[in-house]
Amino acid sequence: MGKNNIALGIIAHVDAGKTTLSESILYHAGAIRNKGRVDHGDAHLDIDSLERQRGITIYSKQAFFQLGDKDFYLLDTPGHVDFTTEMERVLFVLDYCILIISAPESVSPKVKDLWQLLEYYQVPTFIFVNKMDQDGMSRDKIFAEIQTELGSKCVAFPDDVENFTDEQWEDIAVNDERLLENYLEGNTIGKEDIARLIKERKLFPVFFGSALKEAGIETFLTAMERYMEPREYTQEFGARVFKISRDEQNTRLTWMKITGGSLETKKTLDYPALATDSAEDQEET
Repeated sequence: MGKNNIALGIIAHVDAGKTTLSESILYHAGAIRNKGRVDHGDAHLDIDSLERQRGITIYSKQAFFQLGDKDFYLLDTPGHVDFTTEMERVLFVLDYCILIISAPESVSPKVKDLWQLLEYYQVPTFIFVNKMDQDGMSRDKIFAEIQTELGSKCVAFPDDVENFTDEQWEDIAVNDERLLENYLEGNTIGKEDIARLIKERKLFPVFFGSALKEAGIETFLTAMERYMEPREYTQEFGARVFKISRDEQNTRLTWMKITGGSLETKKTLDYPALATDSAEDQEET
């Protein structure tokens, strides 16, 4: 991948609003002209006829958008438990992931299962609490449960992503000993510090909003642009396969993330590991 490319995944339990958030992100980033809806059967990422019929995501999909000088490759994944394997194959190629929590259900057992997978694959994670537009949703109550169930490294970010309160600065600083010492000495915490903590999985930003009503989306995109940083890769060619599919002519297609070097058009690869279906068996070449 290029030096400014970021592989970004979206995961959630079924009906948490994952595809709706994907549509909102693509729309506000200028990647699509009109938002589709799952219940209308016109979501841009649910293109398979069975997906549109059932109103759920079955296969992982890819989309592209830009924020500033960064190029994002968005991977939308299935949320239904029957298609967990399809989702898990994507996790080990991600630079960052968005975990969606449905506000009415808060931190459900399924959310905790997804959280453990993200820990297993060591994926830096942003949390978006969706459906806050529904009646009776309490930001404070939900956030308290997030910290209880997922840990104190989860920190609620403000609507203005640069205007942190003193309490929020402290919640960020305590996750890194060196940063905490500097902060207690009166030094400020910079954007680079926050980005580093997120990348090292020492900090998990939490945002609240409604994908359907487009509430909190602009704030979320601003935070993604500020705090998501591309990985550095070697010049030697390497790749990881995350999906095998077939086109309309039944030609086998291998989807991969390039982790180093480049791949020229029509170049033949003689790496058996690239065609492995199991995520556990795949190796970086």
